[in-house]
Amino acid sequence: MELNNDQIKSFRDQGYVFIENLFSEDEIKLLNKEAEEVYSVERPEVMKEKNGKTIRTVFGVHTFNDIFSKLAKHPRIVKPGMQLLGGEVYIHQFKLNAKMAFDGDVWQWHQDFATWKHDDDMPEPLALNVGLFLDDVTPYNGALNFIPKSHRSGYIDSYHDTKTTSYPLWTINEKTLTDLVDRGGIVSPSGKAGSVIFFDSSLVHGSPSNMSPWNRTIVYVSLNRTSNHIRKFSRPEYKAHRDFEAINCLEDNCLLENT
Repeated sequence: MELNNDQIKSFRDQGYVFIENLFSEDEIKLLNKEAEEVYSVERPEVMKEKNGKTIRTVFGVHTFNDIFSKLAKHPRIVKPGMQLLGGEVYIHQFKLNAKMAFDGDVWQWHQDFATWKHDDDMPEPLALNVGLFLDDVTPYNGALNFIPKSHRSGYIDSYHDTKTTSYPLWTINEKTLTDLVDRGGIVSPSGKAGSVIFFDSSLVHGSPSNMSPWNRTIVYVSLNRTSNHIRKFSRPEYKAHRDFEAINCLEDNCLLENT
């Protein structure tokens, strides 16, 4: 799969490109089945909300689940990432963000590159996120919010918020956020399960809590240029991977080939 010129322009100008129905219903059904099994295990990679029982995030799923391992090498994920980053890529991070019905907590406004810069010593923002919807995403179930064009500001000074949620995050102050929104506004792409968002690691984003009765699970594959690999290894490997080898894509039917 290759992105067309308009899609590439959207990514460059706005900081993201949204593609609906990139994965089929059968593929999403399989991924959701595997996700439910992942949620049932007790591992260090499984992070809970502040209540201590609701799943918040599961890191490194591709390292211990065969189906998600295939997804990490899927050409619909990797090849557009290589186009946008201009070279070979490896997986810096892979996670299931399970914003569960009623109990899914907020993700504060942030840039992913800020965390990767501070915690992992990633040299440049030559990375991006690929977000695959495993559930329908609506305005009601904690949809992802973007500030378009905010990636053009490069790295934005951030502070380490260790109190708001169960997951510490490098976040941005309200004055800076207000200025960014005044210039770029806020958008919240929504759509059916199987839709995908590619977005720049410097794009400011966040999401509100999920007060609805519907889950909002998104798989995030964070791709980084192999030449831009991290230099600091203070976090567990499941949060910041050490395998910097370029990804070799599987076939397009890899998820369903043995089902």
